[in-house]
Amino acid sequence: MTTQKLRLALLQMHVEAGSPDANFRRLTDMLEEAVNTGDKPDLIMFPEMWNTGYALDQISGLADSHGERTKALLSAFSRKHGVQIVGGSIAEGREDGVYNTIYVFDEEGNVQADYSKIHLFRLMDEEKHLQAGDKIGRFTAGKTEAGMMICYDIRFPELARKLALAGTKMLFVPAQWPNPRLHHWRTLLLARAIENQMFVIACNRCGTSGTSTFFGHSIIIDPWGEVIAEAGEEETILRAEIDVSLVDQVRSKIPVFEDRRPSLYES
Repeated sequence: MTTQKLRLALLQMHVEAGSPDANFRRLTDMLEEAVNTGDKPDLIMFPEMWNTGYALDQISGLADSHGERTKALLSAFSRKHGVQIVGGSIAEGREDGVYNTIYVFDEEGNVQADYSKIHLFRLMDEEKHLQAGDKIGRFTAGKTEAGMMICYDIRFPELARKLALAGTKMLFVPAQWPNPRLHHWRTLLLARAIENQMFVIACNRCGTSGTSTFFGHSIIIDPWGEVIAEAGEEETILRAEIDVSLVDQVRSKIPVFEDRRPSLYES
């Protein structure tokens, strides 16, 4: 079977809530480090809401209008270095409010896809400050169909299964997942990988914002549910190479999708 190798770099970074300028500087430094040290990655990803953090009481004034500042930085970087970027997610300002949005850039700097978080986390009052997206997120990573979810989205297995049934073989998840729910983070991501027989690539933030601490533990999981790479709690670049052809091997060995009985699942 032909291999489909993809080199990944996940930027597990500290995010300063309410300080876009500081966060853009930090991200720029880590992007440069990602391409100039070690093996050059094919694809780079970073955490959720990296531009503003969860400064929700100021978010309308801090949000990046239509993602223009973000697009300018990441488009130029991806084009210069020939890398694909799953741009974490940002607070993106639109006429009808602020969205939590991922932009994906191809190796030539074009916006390839976008996705806005569809499940808003009430425990952090997201629904009071943010607008929910209304479409699922898909793009091509390398030559492979991939899906996107953001943080709280991973608690909704229906979304991951819908993406898998649509042909995706990888799931990219930027997050700001805080203490003390590390067990939930790892368990949910492992479950999404195992039940959908796909790679799960999840990038969490680290550091402290106000009274919240973030444990990092960005992670790359294969379709057997085996952990390929996992970060600790410190700021770091998590690197790994995956072979996407493993998805087809796993799905042929345990034919979960062929054995589904969807007529019995419908309410």
